[in-house]
Amino acid sequence: MSISAEDFVATVDNPLDLVEDIVAAHQWPFERNCDEELSVTVAGTWCDYHLGFSFNSYQGGLQLACAYDMRVPGKRQVDVHSLLAMVNERMWLGHFDLWIEDGVPMFRHAVLTRGGGGLHASQMEEMIEIAITECERFYPAFQFVIWGGKAPAEAIAAAMLETVGEA
Repeated sequence: MSISAEDFVATVDNPLDLVEDIVAAHQWPFERNCDEELSVTVAGTWCDYHLGFSFNSYQGGLQLACAYDMRVPGKRQVDVHSLLAMVNERMWLGHFDLWIEDGVPMFRHAVLTRGGGGLHASQMEEMIEIAITECERFYPAFQFVIWGGKAPAEAIAAAMLETVGEA
């Protein structure tokens, strides 16, 4: 997923300028309607992922939310919350949430941009790659619970099976 540009550093006021350069280099469709937010759509194996980047200059933080292109019906939200707890136990970076207002499951992660070191393009590439990889990894579990009616433990067990070889 790495871009061909040099590993430049964003030590400027707004790291979203760096994010914009990266998504433009990948030719991903994006919108930036203000200085604090950038939205991009990335095609995944299972669905399109909607990445939202938010910059908070006061806290010096850049947050990435990677939302699935799915909605959780109200009757499945309790089971999805149980699934989220099981999924988050397996996370090393970031976490999964359910945006209650829209019923959308998503991966979220944040990075501090303060401290003088700046933000490298390679760091942003990794952050995006981690978000998409984790969403791809757990997509089947969400589908099993939301549409398959499976119990969260059964869904996570099925999703975590590793296949070996090729068919």
